[in-house]
Amino acid sequence: MTSGKNSIEKVLQYETFINDVLRKDLQSVLEQRDGVYEKIAQYLQLKNTIKNIQEADSKELKTDVDLGCNFYVQAHVPDTSKINVAVGYGFFVEFTYAEALKFIEKKTNQLTEYTEVLTKDAAKIKANIRMVLEGLRELQDLKDLPETSRREVF
Repeated sequence: MTSGKNSIEKVLQYETFINDVLRKDLQSVLEQRDGVYEKIAQYLQLKNTIKNIQEADSKELKTDVDLGCNFYVQAHVPDTSKINVAVGYGFFVEFTYAEALKFIEKKTNQLTEYTEVLTKDAAKIKANIRMVLEGLRELQDLKDLPETSRREVF
């Protein structure tokens, strides 16, 4: 009877580990990866905007600027030869278009590599979940065996 009780306790421990640790870790990694994909999309949108400005060959620009909470204000840019790009931690750098495009290329490559790392991390966590689930299945199979067969397995 105690071996049945022990296997039930082990099953509960495995289930708790899956739900409290592994699934939360997986969710965290996937959310992090989604955030990186979002940044990549923003940089690619900036790249397209720069190319459109270059093609228009305009010396000035009128645009809407989001001040936050979807509150926009119209802005007039008298000199479009340079652009300010957010480089992280609240810092902006003034670039020429060529410099900005080069920065965007490097940044998107760096972020893409990071998404690959996060994808591998997610795959490892999923493999750990599968392994624990397989352990649970084995415990369930052992629980269904008669007492004499269980002794032979251990």
